Amino acid sequence: MNEPTQPSTATDKLAQAAAIGNRIKAEINKAFIGQSQVVEQILLALFAGGHVLIEGVPGLGKTLLVRALAKTFDGSFTRIQFTPDLMPSDVTGHAMYDLKSDQFRIRKGPVFTNLLLADEINRAPAKTQAALLECMQEAQVTIEGQALTLPTPFMTLATQNPIEQEGTYPLPEAQLDRFLLKVLISYPNEAEEKAMLTAVTSGQVGDTLNVSAVNTLIKPATITTLQQIVSTLIVDERVSEYAVRITRKTREWPGIAMGAGPRGGLALVRTARAKALLAGRDFVTPDDIKNVALPALRHRVSLAPELEIEGHHPDDILTALLEKIEAPRK
Repeated sequence: MNEPTQPSTATDKLAQAAAIGNRIKAEINKAFIGQSQVVEQILLALFAGGHVLIEGVPGLGKTLLVRALAKTFDGSFTRIQFTPDLMPSDVTGHAMYDLKSDQFRIRKGPVFTNLLLADEINRAPAKTQAALLECMQEAQVTIEGQALTLPTPFMTLATQNPIEQEGTYPLPEAQLDRFLLKVLISYPNEAEEKAMLTAVTSGQVGDTLNVSAVNTLIKPATITTLQQIVSTLIVDERVSEYAVRITRKTREWPGIAMGAGPRGGLALVRTARAKALLAGRDFVTPDDIKNVALPALRHRVSLAPELEIEGHHPDDILTALLEKIEAPRK
């Protein structure tokens, strides 16, 4: 499909941006069956210029999803399997001595890509996890004192298994806070699982990830343009106040031991802007804030120990909190 032409007005520009977003979703669904909410949340994070922590058991298609997304905008994709013996230089790169030139040269690591899939990130020690912090926050890597800029757009999609905790290193709060969203991916429903089984076993050998049906729609530069459009969408003062009230309420809500910091409110507004873009609007509504609150805040709050023992989930507490905070309607 050809690259979109330059629109003539702001309204045309917004409509075309929304159309691109929805076409990307449709293309991803050709390879990644079901989980429409997961696909949308990944796109919201991409358009908002953020990173995503994906939590789900193995075998649910997380790598396939990221490969399909990369193909839609002709982006580069790298997957790193995090293990206990993974070193920071295995992620970022290192300086090496070149015998031919008699000089040191920089060998860039797999982080130099558009979409980085950090698989089972909690299996690597804290030192290696920390190697991603500069990448995620500054979009650069420093090797031997030299700052190297990462490609744009750059997005980290980290996965972790919520069940198997043996041999894992839990992500510290400072690193969790770097992720714009925490997306939960669950088992597909029966109809989706049947469709998946048919698609994967029809004329395909082994477990290869097939994204041949996915078309490339745009170039990476267009994603950067979409991110710039998202950053300019209108957020009314009352909507901003609503986001702040939600964030601050998490710090005093019964059952929450530690609430969301200021990045929580920023994540609400940034993600809500991306939500408005997909809807073709140039302004954010209170419902946009409310609809993105769970993925934006669930990893930024810690439940009281007694609630964790009883099996409560942050989503349950956040849902109850959202019901009690009145949204602006006029």
